[in-house]
Amino acid sequence: MQVRVRFVDQQAAQGDEDARALLLPRRHSDAAAGFDLVAAGEAAITLAPGGYAPVPTGIALEIPVGHEGQVRPRSGLAKKHGVTVLNAPGTIDADYRGEVQVLLINHGPAPFVVERGLRIAQLVIAPLSPVSLVTATQLTDTARGGGGFGSTGAEA
Repeated sequence: MQVRVRFVDQQAAQGDEDARALLLPRRHSDAAAGFDLVAAGEAAITLAPGGYAPVPTGIALEIPVGHEGQVRPRSGLAKKHGVTVLNAPGTIDADYRGEVQVLLINHGPAPFVVERGLRIAQLVIAPLSPVSLVTATQLTDTARGGGGFGSTGAEA
């Protein structure tokens, strides 16, 4: 399967090969599930502790119908700085053609600076199961039933 990528970043869109190489999502190992997304803005974005902001990636995608793009956090940013994707996983629908942006939040104790080229998230393209919802007056019983958060006895 191929996913078409269009550069919306000015430098990359004008054919700057260095900008294209920087912004084109890529896997960093043959077995990696996700493509790294990088920050594309010319100006750095500083996330104060507790602060969040959308970070542009400089690309738009044409995801095939029947698939979605999942924007997931990078574990290294979370571990080292407390920075993660606020709405993880973010969903990119197959009919969206705008610039991919990553909503980052800083849960760390210090300001975090996002500069152009920083790997900020992962993109996973996943198939969707064909599903339809139907109304029902009753659902089948399970051992858990209506038990919600923590009802399985899992320790936090």
